[in-house]
Amino acid sequence: MPNLIPIERIENKILLIRGQKVMLDRDLADLYGVTTGNLNKAVTRNINRFPQDFMFQLNKQEFDNLIFHFGTSNWGGTRKLPRAFTEQGVAMLSSVLRSEKAVQVNILIVRAFVKLRGILAAHKDLSRKLDEMEKKYDAQFKIVFDAIRELMTPPSTKKIGKVGFVVGKKAKNPRKN
Repeated sequence: MPNLIPIERIENKILLIRGQKVMLDRDLADLYGVTTGNLNKAVTRNINRFPQDFMFQLNKQEFDNLIFHFGTSNWGGTRKLPRAFTEQGVAMLSSVLRSEKAVQVNILIVRAFVKLRGILAAHKDLSRKLDEMEKKYDAQFKIVFDAIRELMTPPSTKKIGKVGFVVGKKAKNPRKN
């Protein structure tokens, strides 16, 4: 059976929350072609199959961070905090959602998690090799090593300065000296 969904689309839905790679209920429902409500009903009917390391519900702060990160227009009228499913939780969904499409989508999602794990392992190996090289060469290459480390840092963890306007402060006119 040909791939139903491009793997890149699945990879873009994998988030890092509480130090775990997860997918949200709404993204999974979209991939499976069901409503978020129906996906969550199936999970609730089989809640004993989803221990805390398979699935957890986001808290208000985590949800607010997602809204801030992705923008509010995509979240619509969400009344409940989303559920986040780990790789094991996604695999367990195949026993809860029994359609042929659900099985095929699950296979693709698990492959995306495996691919991501491989990329992260290669990243750690690259970092270790960089450490070894840095010890061998003198300080003249420090700037090169720092630049490489900067490129290896994921965008979400880079420090960003304050952006925006300060309320109540009058802007300086750059033309006046």
